[in-house]
Amino acid sequence: MDLLKFKNFRVSLSIHHLVEGLFLGILLIALFINPAIFFNLTLVLIMASYIILPSFENRYHGTQVILESKFSFEPDQNNSMYQKLNAYSDGSVVKSGRKLKVNSAKKSSSAKNTSHDKMPYLKEIFDKSDSDILRKSSVQTISVLSYFATSLFEKNNVDEVLWNIVENCISYLNLEDCVIYMLDKENKSLIQKAAFGNKNNAEKKIVSPIKIKIGNGIVGKVAQTGKYQCVKDVTRNTAYIVDDAARKSELSVPIYIKGKIVGVLDSEHSQENFFTKDHIFLFQLIAKLTEKKLTHIHNNSTCSLNNDNSYFKELEQLMNEVKLYRDPNLGLCSVARKIKISSNYLSQLVNKLTGKNFTDYINTFRVEDAKQKLTNKNYSNYTIVGIGLESGFNSKSTFYSAFKKLVGKSPSSYRREG
Repeated sequence: MDLLKFKNFRVSLSIHHLVEGLFLGILLIALFINPAIFFNLTLVLIMASYIILPSFENRYHGTQVILESKFSFEPDQNNSMYQKLNAYSDGSVVKSGRKLKVNSAKKSSSAKNTSHDKMPYLKEIFDKSDSDILRKSSVQTISVLSYFATSLFEKNNVDEVLWNIVENCISYLNLEDCVIYMLDKENKSLIQKAAFGNKNNAEKKIVSPIKIKIGNGIVGKVAQTGKYQCVKDVTRNTAYIVDDAARKSELSVPIYIKGKIVGVLDSEHSQENFFTKDHIFLFQLIAKLTEKKLTHIHNNSTCSLNNDNSYFKELEQLMNEVKLYRDPNLGLCSVARKIKISSNYLSQLVNKLTGKNFTDYINTFRVEDAKQKLTNKNYSNYTIVGIGLESGFNSKSTFYSAFKKLVGKSPSSYRREG
């Protein structure tokens, strides 16, 4: 029915332009024949426009509403968090702002399942009971969570995990402050163990760490009740405890291990009512991720890398089919962003499964490409350096060096013998 209305709209639009052109032609003829006739016709057309055009405009706007409601989905791209999420989902970056619908109901179930299936490391960290949470997450949320998870891959002690989590919260969620408190059971208090913002001065050492008794303040209340708190305006909350600086809003989420609270993930912001439902949802997922990683460390369990790894398959596809290696500016970080994983994880993935570092891995494809061109008659009029540049190398020296290292002879010798 909506499609029919749209077709009718297009027809009416065409008729409108046709009639408009016809009237204009009549007016021009009248102007040359008799100015009085021209004047009278102009008055008639003005009066007619008040009758005809409103009905046409109503049909136009009605159809426009149908099209917008049926075919468009426009998340608020002015959101600061949207920038970070989108940078890991499709590479686009937009202006900063705040509102965002990360966990949108408008995402199709197939899209959700696909995003979940493409994140193998999340499957290894999260168990089957958590799979519903991942399936309900948007592609952007899964992408950010995947980056968080893969960046924790090589972290083997609690401190490394906690510092990595708070650093990523600041870097990828565009927060001003992030602190992880861990529970001190003996003293029944919470101790700041990792922080990013003014609390650390860019070093992995907390400046003037504070202890909060369980039940005191917003953080202490979260540890006591086991429920998150999102305070829109802390100036109206008598429980608020000032740390390094007084701020306007605060979000605190509990961290569990085996059903028991072990800590709190906390963030404050200078803007009132800053934290949204999307921040809450992501913080809960990050707290869950922290729980899983800490449990793995406690159990001395590790996640394995093998040739069936979906990230590695995607990397191989980018090299073999897309020929990504032909980009002379290609680097570890740019490829990691494209696959939506951390650069450290990608480095380990390549090293473990190929026995090569990332640069040698990329140069292997470039050298194979150059070898084919050096013996191809279609490239007989190309210089050797030109073939190297065509294959993705950015200079003669790097081309000759990589070729000699992998083939055992120079490109010129290989061409003569071929």
